[in-house]
Amino acid sequence: MSLTDILSPSDIAAALRDCQAPDSFSPKKFFQISGMSKKSRSQLKEIFRILDNDQSGFIEEDELKYFLQRFECGARVLTTSETKTFLAAADHDGDGKIGAEGINLFIHR
Repeated sequence: MSLTDILSPSDIAAALRDCQAPDSFSPKKFFQISGMSKKSRSQLKEIFRILDNDQSGFIEEDELKYFLQRFECGARVLTTSETKTFLAAADHDGDGKIGAEGINLFIHR
């Protein structure tokens, strides 16, 4: 399964266009534009599984900086500031990584 099986390719493209400039990435805005904020918990778990590059069950800071590239291989890498802000916002238990439930809670709040 790929992200385009769950999200519209045109919505993904629009979300990526919106944050092309360094330090312009807003997770909440990206989730809205891409359509992720309208997906069910089970669909978000599948998206999370696809985004979890090493299949560890978590998205760590090293993986998170490549978040946009999981949607399109030519997309930019998140800046250090964007990565740390995103991680801090979605890491609900403070362990330095984001689990599937953490991303669900973050997207749906």
